[in-house]
Amino acid sequence: MVRYLATTAAFAALLSSFLVAADAPKCGPGNPCPAEAPCCSAYGQCGVGAYCLGGCDPLFSHSLDSCVPGPVCKSTDYKLSSLNDVQSIDKYLGDASSINWVSSGKPVVYNDALLLTMAQDTVGTLLATTHYVWYGKISARMTTSQGAGVVTAFIMMSDVKDEIDFEFVGTDIEHAQTNFYSQGVTNYNNGMNLDVSNTVQNVHEYTIDWKPDSLTWSIDGKVLRTLNRKDTWNSTSNRFDYPQTPSRVMLSLWPAGLPSNAKGTIEWAGGLIDWNSPYMQNGYYYAMVQDVNVECYNPPSGANVHGGKTYVYNNEAGTNDTIVITDNVKVLKSLYASGENPDYDPYGAKASSSNGASATPLPTVETVPGMSGAGSRGEENAQSSAAGAQPTGTATGSAATNVGGGNGAGSTGFSQGGKPNAAPGLEKRVGGGALAVCVAVLGLLVL
Repeated sequence: MVRYLATTAAFAALLSSFLVAADAPKCGPGNPCPAEAPCCSAYGQCGVGAYCLGGCDPLFSHSLDSCVPGPVCKSTDYKLSSLNDVQSIDKYLGDASSINWVSSGKPVVYNDALLLTMAQDTVGTLLATTHYVWYGKISARMTTSQGAGVVTAFIMMSDVKDEIDFEFVGTDIEHAQTNFYSQGVTNYNNGMNLDVSNTVQNVHEYTIDWKPDSLTWSIDGKVLRTLNRKDTWNSTSNRFDYPQTPSRVMLSLWPAGLPSNAKGTIEWAGGLIDWNSPYMQNGYYYAMVQDVNVECYNPPSGANVHGGKTYVYNNEAGTNDTIVITDNVKVLKSLYASGENPDYDPYGAKASSSNGASATPLPTVETVPGMSGAGSRGEENAQSSAAGAQPTGTATGSAATNVGGGNGAGSTGFSQGGKPNAAPGLEKRVGGGALAVCVAVLGLLVL
């Protein structure tokens, strides 16, 4: 049985009005979104508009065309000294040519940098690129926040939940936690702590160098961890459990220590948040980001290239050989549109009746999902260890931990093989983890 977790609190999230409608259609394995709400968000709920942009999961949407194609990689050194290149997620309609970052929460300009802030009764701040990266070298110069229950994150996240993480727990400012996931499957063997000096007071450069066959994590130019794709072969699901699909850059500050979160998440984060902490300034916790540098690599050998503007999926397997590079650019006309119907705008098209009322009622479908941006934290069976350490536990079913073995593990072919959820017993979580606010709405869906 596949468990689709809505309680894996590992994202910085800001929900529209703090809650997504409890009656919004749910989506997940075997349960795609309906035609009237075609786009599956990272939180496992269906909608239109922002649901269909960054983070839209094509595998569980109404169709592969429901999600708007992802803009291709853009090599840029982003100096985050203002909000001129940042747009709120409820304003962004998909035109990546005009804006490079979307935000939720409240980023604040401070001394030629941006602060990710988290005040009481909020779920933090997220910055995410509008362009995707399909292999590249990504660096962030930043500091982290501090305090029990407070987590800072710099991650890469794909729409099908491939993920590469740097995470920083506020009770351990001498380590960076690194992790990776394939299609959101929780594997507790993937984490590794890296030594670093005072992440709060010292600006460090954290680098993810992601190639088709290898992945490294570096701090201040020194490689501290290496993962080879050949070592991630999963003989049960017949695929490489290696991040391999176009991903957005995400920077976030989020409250893992909310009382409503799962016990394992709270313990991993060092305990409950203190909203009267001396680590807060001007009423909020904060982390600082100065600069993000993205160096795009060429598409992998054998890639399906039919253009140069966007990434789309052509198969529900969600592996790198199902990615097509196209010239298919879609910008939504309104937050009621989707990838299937990008020009739909009930405001622009509506006509007035004789009494002045709208002749066509506005749709009631959800338009702005929960916003997200941090690493996976499967916590159902998590047990606490040392403060700030990766929680331990066992993913449901043996397949989730069957990596690094099996025949063919060293092959270098482009095809990854397998289908999503091919192996029974794998845990599947929502978008790297819905926050506790979302937990109250979604709970734990067992499919």
